[in-house]
Amino acid sequence: MSANLIHLLIDATLQTLYMVAVSAVLGAVLGLPLGVFLATSRRGELLSAPLVNRVLGLVVNATRSVPFIILVVAIIPFTRMLAGTSIGTTAAIVPLTIAAIPFIARLMENAVREVDAGLIEAARAMGATPFQIIRKVLVPEAMSGILLGLTLAVVSLIGYSAMVGAVGGEGLGDLGIRYGYQRFMPEVMLAVVVILIVMVQLVQSAGEWLARRVDRRAPRDRGH
Repeated sequence: MSANLIHLLIDATLQTLYMVAVSAVLGAVLGLPLGVFLATSRRGELLSAPLVNRVLGLVVNATRSVPFIILVVAIIPFTRMLAGTSIGTTAAIVPLTIAAIPFIARLMENAVREVDAGLIEAARAMGATPFQIIRKVLVPEAMSGILLGLTLAVVSLIGYSAMVGAVGGEGLGDLGIRYGYQRFMPEVMLAVVVILIVMVQLVQSAGEWLARRVDRRAPRDRGH
């Protein structure tokens, strides 16, 4: 493989890391609070607002139901309005973030709902407010599940970032399509696949390690 192709692979990898990192952060900032609200706003729960819960739930489900490649094309006007263009790395962050928000919200909701209801009742009995219960009980107890959920979201975003290469995005997906597929260079396609696999494995391993470290339900192995 030529030095020029190696340089292109490095640039494409950095572009993919940029897209995934920014969209993951934005998705988490918006998706985590949304997930907490969905998990605590049914009738009789801490932030009881059943009507709002149902409406937000429908919006989340509708967004998650749209295949990502169709979502990218459908929101091109919105992407152009926010990013000033519909192609390139920065533009790709818009659909990636929109896809990440409902995905992370549902993962967060599931993690919070797994917290023992007895802990919530005990906190209520001691006079804690709903927001104190969320901040001091629900989130800390669900942290392991939250981290695993965020890990899954980042892994999914890595896959999505490769898809945007088909519709004008940059990164590894774009490089694989332009050189590996259109120019019949299988060594480039192989290199792209290997880099994506390594990225996924690193993210998965780091996420699982962090989840074990903060898991309050499992004893830590103090020998390591």
